[in-house]
Amino acid sequence: MFSRITGTIVERGDATVLLDVVGLAYEIVLPACVAEKLPAQLGERVSLEIHPTFNLEGNSGRFTFFGFTNAIEREFFEALISVASIGPKTAARAFALPMARIAKAIDAGDHAFLVRLPGIGQQKARDIVAKLQGKVTKFLLIRDAEPRVEVAIPNFAEEALLVLLQLAYKRSEAETMISETLVTSPAIADAETLLAEVYRVKNRRDLVVEAAGVPQPGATRAKAS
Repeated sequence: MFSRITGTIVERGDATVLLDVVGLAYEIVLPACVAEKLPAQLGERVSLEIHPTFNLEGNSGRFTFFGFTNAIEREFFEALISVASIGPKTAARAFALPMARIAKAIDAGDHAFLVRLPGIGQQKARDIVAKLQGKVTKFLLIRDAEPRVEVAIPNFAEEALLVLLQLAYKRSEAETMISETLVTSPAIADAETLLAEVYRVKNRRDLVVEAAGVPQPGATRAKAS
């Protein structure tokens, strides 16, 4: 079983990323604090450390791959699932806040903080502290995600946003496309130019994804429009 994967982002979900690797698409589950560190744009190439698990479901089973930006993050995840009451899915959900902050709470025996994490109740918080307190020093140094640059959408961009919504793009997707375009091309001052640049950037990413052998999710929708 592999422990690292490098591929092109072809789809993003709330807690997953789909990576194309030489024509094969792998779904990787990402803790929230890890997902924040990955590029938001489709077509970007990333490398992830992988922790694979196998779950039996009746007479069949399936692999689930949990992804991390470096080996120390994966090691912290593996330390957390060494606690008897914590499974991989619970651990992934629990990393909703920066790992270094969680490690600090474990080291300090801060049960009140730990119970605020998704899926962690009083008993699990006690189990985590009992198992890991005094053993998380290296995880205190894990870096948080860099803050994302937020760009206010100017008035003329509202028109471009409406056009993208009419083309069946999700609002969050359309706003991201516009914001990213305004960051890279701040001189744009009208809706027509903005839409042309959005299309140019999207087309370039589509070519990257198609070259990898997996169609970008938005490509079919745009053609149908």
